[in-house]
Amino acid sequence: MRHNQPFSKTEDFWAIVIGGFLLLAALAIYFSIIPEDLKERIQRVEMDLKNTENLPFNTVARHEAYADLEKLKLSSEPVGKFLKKLTGKPNSWTTNPLEAFHKSARQADLSVEAEAANNALRSALEAENAAVNANYGNENLNKNAATAIAEWQDAQKKYNKKADKMKPGGFSFPHLAGLFVLLALLFGIGAKVQGTSFQSFAKGFVFVFLLALVSLVLAGQKDLHDIGIEYAVWAIVLGMLISNTVGTPGWVSGALKTEFFIKTGLIVMGAEILFNKILAIGVPGMFVAWVVTPIVLVTTFWFGQNILKIASKSLNITISADMSVCGVSAAVAVAAASKATREELTVAIGLSMVFTAIMMVVMPIFVKFTGMPEVLGGAWIGGTVDSSGAVVAAGAALGDKAMYVAATIKMIQNVLIGFVAFGVAVYFATKVERQAGGPKVGAGEIWRRFPKFILGFVGASILFTIIYTSMDENMASIVIDEGILGGFTKNLRTWLFCLAFASIGLSTNFRELRHHFTGGKPLLLYVCGQTLNILLTLGMAYLMFYKVFPEITAGI
Repeated sequence: MRHNQPFSKTEDFWAIVIGGFLLLAALAIYFSIIPEDLKERIQRVEMDLKNTENLPFNTVARHEAYADLEKLKLSSEPVGKFLKKLTGKPNSWTTNPLEAFHKSARQADLSVEAEAANNALRSALEAENAAVNANYGNENLNKNAATAIAEWQDAQKKYNKKADKMKPGGFSFPHLAGLFVLLALLFGIGAKVQGTSFQSFAKGFVFVFLLALVSLVLAGQKDLHDIGIEYAVWAIVLGMLISNTVGTPGWVSGALKTEFFIKTGLIVMGAEILFNKILAIGVPGMFVAWVVTPIVLVTTFWFGQNILKIASKSLNITISADMSVCGVSAAVAVAAASKATREELTVAIGLSMVFTAIMMVVMPIFVKFTGMPEVLGGAWIGGTVDSSGAVVAAGAALGDKAMYVAATIKMIQNVLIGFVAFGVAVYFATKVERQAGGPKVGAGEIWRRFPKFILGFVGASILFTIIYTSMDENMASIVIDEGILGGFTKNLRTWLFCLAFASIGLSTNFRELRHHFTGGKPLLLYVCGQTLNILLTLGMAYLMFYKVFPEITAGI
């Protein structure tokens, strides 16, 4: 950023403008499509739940009420469906890549699963009636009813799972074209204000967008996705293959806006960081995320400077933040705060991608092998695996509780992005550059260096937290979780991040990266730092969830 450049013409400003526009537009649209009778429908379900809340087991009616509640989604409304398709990713596929673009409804015999579910339901109702006739006073009948209802739920899940596989894919070329036009217009305008002509950006954006599309198609291959090879890896690798073989066409350079895309994506992601959900895990989760992370960050940076003697402090701190905080998101913020080069950011992101893929597969296996409690395994994964998507996938491999704890702790950890970026900006402005012979700096220089898009990230988090907490819990879940976030912003964020990763690959030359890996120091830094992170997180998670606050763990 140039010293004399107005803030209104900077990348950070336009990331905030575009991210803010998308979020505010989503709020306006989704609140305008809330059905008039939604509140009454919610109240009916809540009454059904209230009537069964003090019984000794979850009745059939209670499970059916929960199922009815899950069906109330704004993403199922006509406009909600349109927006979900607008930001939709290519379909998942196994052997035929064409299914990524068109997957018709499949025909399958569901009679076996349907009969099993119906028989299990009849058995559950019989067992429940026996308990009701005894006025819930017979413990054995209560246990029999609870067991029969659980077996019915398992049979119903098997039926639902198979039925879901038969549904057609949601990908749509017309909607994809609409997304392309929307993003090309928004980022083209932002690029023009920053000095890149709209025509130059739009021409190159076609190439970048197509590469992102191909990356998402490849990421949809089920077998590769299951072992942790996600869209970020494909986008970077494919981009690098192009840039280091035939070379990235010159006319594409106008659209290689790596940080512009990812900063906007981070602001959109801010809407997902809801403080009320962070508080649901309570103090133990905060200790895991907010105590271990700074310790690992500072220790790893010290280790890189004093033991490994890494020459570039900005490379050192970017890798340290990437590994200890939350992967790519933290790396981008800290790279901006420390003035790291594009090549240094690419090194950090590359290391993160490789180890994230390994850890999301290995850690659940280790947790199961050792018989580690599900909540502990989820907390461990949430505090160590870098990518939010990988955290959810790894947690889900252990169970619903582990997935919930892992995702929430990662969310808590994501809050640190702004604080870490500010701290790094202050440290590099007042210490690192002073030691390098630079002039004494004051608050103005710190503010200039601070990655201001973080303000948009924090602002989105605060705004959506206020809106969420001002609504009834179930209404908030339907409008925010199953509407704005689940039906629009999460997929949109994926597209923005994928565009950023494609830009990284297309603008990266192996020769420029080679000197950063001299002696293997960045790799050794990451391995040593992540080892410390793994050990400290496991110890803190066990201490907080099972020794200091066992009552919170029992309630999860």
